[in-house]
Amino acid sequence: MTTTVSLEGLFDLATHALVAVNTSSENARIVAAALVAADADGLSSHGVSRIPFYADQVLSGKVDGNVTPGLQMTARASIAVDAKCGFAFPAIKMGLARAIDLIKDTGVVAVTVTNSHHAGACGYHVEQVATHGYIALGFTNTPSAMAPWGGSKGTFGTNPIAFACPRADTLPLVIDLSLSRVARGKVMLAEKQGKSIPSGWALDSQGRSTTNATAALAGTMVPIGEDKGAALALMVEILTAGLAGASFAYEASSFFSAEGAPPRVGQSFIIIDPVVFAGARFSARIEELFVAILAQDGARLPGTRRQLCRMNSQQKGVAIPEALYQELVNRGKR
Repeated sequence: MTTTVSLEGLFDLATHALVAVNTSSENARIVAAALVAADADGLSSHGVSRIPFYADQVLSGKVDGNVTPGLQMTARASIAVDAKCGFAFPAIKMGLARAIDLIKDTGVVAVTVTNSHHAGACGYHVEQVATHGYIALGFTNTPSAMAPWGGSKGTFGTNPIAFACPRADTLPLVIDLSLSRVARGKVMLAEKQGKSIPSGWALDSQGRSTTNATAALAGTMVPIGEDKGAALALMVEILTAGLAGASFAYEASSFFSAEGAPPRVGQSFIIIDPVVFAGARFSARIEELFVAILAQDGARLPGTRRQLCRMNSQQKGVAIPEALYQELVNRGKR
């Protein structure tokens, strides 16, 4: 059974559940906004279903809900943010806000975030930048979930990458993908709901293909593009944990458990002002590319379904499991 909740109502539920466990109201609002945006876009595995895990980790001390991130300029166009073992969202927001201020003078800005946590749907962060007229690339490493190609032990995370490009008079183009065939959060959600997963998503601890979500979580995820996906996951480990001085995937604790030390993962972003390189014609030029794509029967731009889902959610709200709705309500009363 499901319950349909308006986006505003869902935001309030998520915020209250986090504040109830001693998360600052500012941090709670920033986190809730990102998670609700994921639900609005149909990305429920990265939406408010994460709140119970987040709240339990605040209670255990694995995440500091009250901390204020620290920001340091390491060069003229380089920003290093320390999340201080708090939530990723306030730290990322702080770093990208400074990047948007700087890019007017520098043309390109790089941001790293260290001592961080789950970054949610990475497309959310880069889209915020693209609404200001800039191109953004985002990377995050996550706790170990994939083996290097030919190996059997989880060494890399699913390590999502995201890209956003501004468009004139419409929403930015957003590409957001996990380097595993599917995000591990989908397997976690299937386990919680007692459902099986499709074949080809994951391997068990013995390296065998499995449709059992519990066995999959004890094993490893299958990389997208096989050896190529594993190579890309290595690249992301270097660009995030390597650059930010954060935990590598195999050093990071789980995003789903209240036990253990803080995960201390890393994120990195590259922000580009396209006008600096391509001039005022950039916008019209990329639209020519999009027209060429859409002229082909059956072709669509990435994110089209997500945008339609968002429009529907804004009008009709979001359907979430009844059990999750009740849990959010009860957590907010603590």
